[in-house]
This record gives sequence, C-alpha cells and structure tokens, in this order.
Amino acid sequence: MSKILVTGGCGYIGSHTIVDLLENGYEVISVDNNARSSPRIIEGVEKITGKKIKNYKVDLCNFDDTFAIFAENEDIAGIIHFAAYKAVGESVEQPLLYFENNLLSLINLLKCVQEFNIPHFVFSSSCTVYGNPDKIPVTENTPPKPAESPYGYTKQMGEQIINEFAKTYNTQCILLRYFNPVGAHPTTLIGELPIGKPANLVPAITQTAIGKIPLMTVYGNDYKTRDGSCVRDFIHVSDIGHAHTLAVRYLEEGRNSKRTEVFNLGSGNGVTVLEAIRAFEKVSGQKLNYIIGPRRPGDVIAIYANNEYARETLGWELRYSLEDMLATAWKWEQKVKNDEIFYQSKPAGLN
Repeated sequence: MSKILVTGGCGYIGSHTIVDLLENGYEVISVDNNARSSPRIIEGVEKITGKKIKNYKVDLCNFDDTFAIFAENEDIAGIIHFAAYKAVGESVEQPLLYFENNLLSLINLLKCVQEFNIPHFVFSSSCTVYGNPDKIPVTENTPPKPAESPYGYTKQMGEQIINEFAKTYNTQCILLRYFNPVGAHPTTLIGELPIGKPANLVPAITQTAIGKIPLMTVYGNDYKTRDGSCVRDFIHVSDIGHAHTLAVRYLEEGRNSKRTEVFNLGSGNGVTVLEAIRAFEKVSGQKLNYIIGPRRPGDVIAIYANNEYARETLGWELRYSLEDMLATAWKWEQKVKNDEIFYQSKPAGLN
C-alpha cells in the first residue's frame, strides 16, 4: 500500500478524503495543528474505517517540525495538501494572516518534497482562482481573473508556486479546483465543523434551522442572476474526497501528460443562494428564518464548473444530488446538537 500524507487531515475535506483513501487500499498519515479543526474528527474517521490514523499535531509554518515528519516517514509516496485558512470574509479582514499561513506552509511542504524526493503532490485549490469569470460554466482553460479576496489570491499564488516548482523538480502535481463542498458522510460520524460564525452557506443554513443562529443573512439580491442572489456550484464532500483518491491513482499509474495538471471538481450545475435555501426547506421540512442584506465584500457573483475533464480523465462520477448534500448536512447538524461530548473541547481559531 502506498503511504499518503494528508495535511489538514482533521479538517472537513481532509477527513472525508482520508476515509476514501483508506477504503481504496491506501495507508494514510495526517498532519493538522488543530488551529481550526477538532482532533475528535479523526475518531470519526477511525469509526468509519476501522483503522487507526496517526495524526501529527504540527504547524506547517514551522519548517523544522514539518521536516521531522518526513524524516520519520521516508516511505511517503504522495501528499494531498489541504491545510490552509479558507474563510473569504476573514481573509478580507486579515489579509496578512492568510498570505503568511497559506503560502509559507506550502513552501515549507515543497522544500520537504524536494529534500525527500516525494513523487506525487495533489493541491487543494479552489474555483476562487477564476475570480468573476466572463463566461460560465468555467473550464480548466478559463483565464483567471483578479481574485475577489486574499484567500483567492493565496490559491492563485499557490498554483503558480507549484507550477514553477514542478518545472525544476521531479514531482508530478495535480491542482484540484473545487467549487462548494457541502454535506456530510452518510454515517454522520464526520462532517463540517465551522469555528465561530460559519462563513459558508450550507452550515449557515443548518445552524439557522437548528437555532444556533437566530437570523441568517442572504448577502445581496440585486445581482444579475435569475433571482438576484449569487450562483454557486455545490458538490458533496464525499465526491470531492473520492476525486483526490482518483488523482493520486492517476499519478501513480503515470497517466498524466504534464508535470502539473488541473481539474475542476464541481457538479456542473449552478444553484442560487435562494434556490439552495428553498431546497433545504423541502428536504428538512424546516422553514428558514432569513433576511436579505447588502452584498458581502469578496463574494464572486456567479460561478459553476464544466467538469467533463475530471469525469473523462480521472473516471470521476458524482454519487450525490443537491438534495443528498443538504439532507446529510442537516443530519450532521442534528447530530452535532445532540452530541455534547464531541464538542466539549473547542479548537482554537475564530472567536
């Protein structure tokens, strides 16, 4: 079995990817400093898979501690790099925090990739690299526009760093640009765990429905979209996780034609914020308490993916519908409310 290092393994997408890797025969080690994640998530992964996961509580911005992981695991065959701060609004408020954390951690990781000759590297990128595109759906060849937030710029810069790195060193790389991961594992043993007020739409919806948030705000209804609210492409987190396994396998089998390849990971369907709210109300039977507020700085108006390249090249198939995404997210939220032990120790991070 190939050993894969997953950074940010206690996080939302990282934990679901670890499940998929283990279910497909890979050995996994994780690194996560738990600044914005709960170590209890790994326990959920272990319950799902029946396997123990080694997690190194290390800040990747510390090079010596990062190097020590590789020195202890010289048989790492590939890396999937998730560890980064990801809140668009917070990045607007604290840009230096995002540039320092997201870029320094990547650079330290690539130094170790170089030193230990790691052959395969998969990067967690984002549709934010496209900015506000002139035409949708976007393909992998859609020219990037200026990012709408410092978070988006860190993903654009991260891709550039990896592209230049791959030109010089013998590491095969994949950049996975995913759109809006939502939902939870069907077992409800792992799911999204926002710290503080959620910055993403679906956790805001479910927390409003459960009563954690008294009133939800829809940021803008005067955009040039079919109902005035922003358009997003929602994709189930388990489908995203499986794409990472397929990307690693693709590199291992030597099917890549370039040192760095790019894949969009989205459903291919644009859904407005108001449509998502109505869909949630239908699957949950809950009436959502929300108001229309002003536009939010950093928000892209409308974006969704053309996912043909990932489906045709990686053999990626979507297993979950929008209703499935929202239903699993709601079940997870209900579990969170009733599982106080799980959340006794709040991870550090946002207030």
